[in-house]
Parts: sequence; structure tokens; C-alpha cells
Amino acid sequence: MTAAKLSARKCVPCTERTPALGVAEAKELHAQVPGWALGAGAKWLSRSWRVADFLEGLDFFRRVGEVAEAEDHHPDLRLQNYREVTLDLWTHAVGGLTENDFILAAKISELEPPKLIPA
Repeated sequence: MTAAKLSARKCVPCTERTPALGVAEAKELHAQVPGWALGAGAKWLSRSWRVADFLEGLDFFRRVGEVAEAEDHHPDLRLQNYREVTLDLWTHAVGGLTENDFILAAKISELEPPKLIPA
């Protein structure tokens, strides 16, 4: 499955009975979302950006929020040191990753990237 195919999919509701992905399954899907780090034990996905300023970080969170609401699947958002933006994805109901996390990661990756500070 490619990133384009993931981003074309829709998140589906999960319950406590939905199984978390195994490590092999998570690694296979992880290959389809470049730029996202796979957490220890394949329990979460994470991606960080250093944005130009505080307002750029807030605007990026707003855009991520619109995608998350449309999918009814919500990342953990962090804005530290006023311009370090981090998103963490995992399915709280199952205590690990589901296909929904990779779908949302692919959709977020398609957003216009935040304005990064010059290198």
C-alpha cells in the first residue's frame, strides 16, 4: 500500500476490542509514511518540525486539527520553545498503533508544510 493510497482511505472507529498492529505490520505501513518516526515497540508514530515562529506553529496545528476532526482521529500535539512542533499518533483505545494512525499520518504529510526556519 502506498502513501497515496493510505491518504485516500478513511479512518474507521476503533474500540477496546480492536487489536493493535503487530511490529511487522506497523513496520510495513511505516515505510509508507516517510518522515514519521516509529516509536519503541511500534507503539506510536511521531514527527517534528521547527517552524518560523509561534503563530506558524499554531496555524499548522489548526490545519492538522481540521484533518483530525474530519477523520475523528486525533494526534497529541506539542508546541515547545515557541516553535518546535511535534505530533504523536497512536490509538488510545487500543494502547498502540492501528491503520488509522498511518492514514492520518499520510493525510497530515500531504498538508502544505509549515514555514520552517532557514537552515
